[in-house]
Amino acid sequence: SKITPHFQKPRSGKIGPIGFLHTAKRSQIIDVPECPIASPALNKNLSSIRKDVKKRANSFRKGATLLLRESATGAVLTDAHEICEEQVGNLKFLFPAGDFFQNNPSILSSFVGYVKSQAQTFSSPKLVDAYCGSGFFGLSCASEFESVIGIEVSEGSIAWAKKNAQINQIENASFIKGSAEAIFDHLEENSGSETTVIIDPPRKGCSREFLEQLFEFSPEGVVYISCNPATQMRDLKLFQEANYQLKKVQPFDLFPQTRHLECVITLSKASGSKGA
Repeated sequence: SKITPHFQKPRSGKIGPIGFLHTAKRSQIIDVPECPIASPALNKNLSSIRKDVKKRANSFRKGATLLLRESATGAVLTDAHEICEEQVGNLKFLFPAGDFFQNNPSILSSFVGYVKSQAQTFSSPKLVDAYCGSGFFGLSCASEFESVIGIEVSEGSIAWAKKNAQINQIENASFIKGSAEAIFDHLEENSGSETTVIIDPPRKGCSREFLEQLFEFSPEGVVYISCNPATQMRDLKLFQEANYQLKKVQPFDLFPQTRHLECVITLSKASGSKGA
């Protein structure tokens, strides 16, 4: 439901390929007039947008990245600040079109349903959604926990998470802005044993600083969602050193016919062990 084709600086008043980077030659853009894994609505709009951009070649002094995002309303948004809507199960989520949000609606219900089921495997009454963004995982799991706290360093994302809790009438979820160096300081001291944590970091994975704080907080269980198995594997080694046991691994093919996938791993704190 979202694509971001781009093009390089126009030459001699003309724009070259509009598309995506070559797998092996990252400086080369492959022209993509139609994206096979994009929705029909995106492809329909992509055609007209490409024509418009080429007509306006002289207005670009350098290359640019385009945005096309389909809202659940059927509209295709091209402005990063426009508000997009996504419907997942019974919940509705609002967020700026340029912000991060899982972008394969066809699998989102199954995807978040699995994350929810894994979070429920622990006895914890509390849930913390780190890297919570606009509240997708935390709000989707809220019905199964006494309380949910979402933590995010982006103040803008926190505002949308609170808005999404309000429009879905979810009262047991709260969202707080956490600084990178003290992300768990707002939580009750020694409450880790009563808490399950969901983490969904960017492709670079978790920072060492974040993981040290997480291990000190010492949650009962962790559900780690990653779009980059390489950095997830790197972080997994640190989890194991901190006495977390790998319980389950489940990949999801959110990006068919590409090398990208999302992987969910479930980690449990070894009994009798405390924060690293």
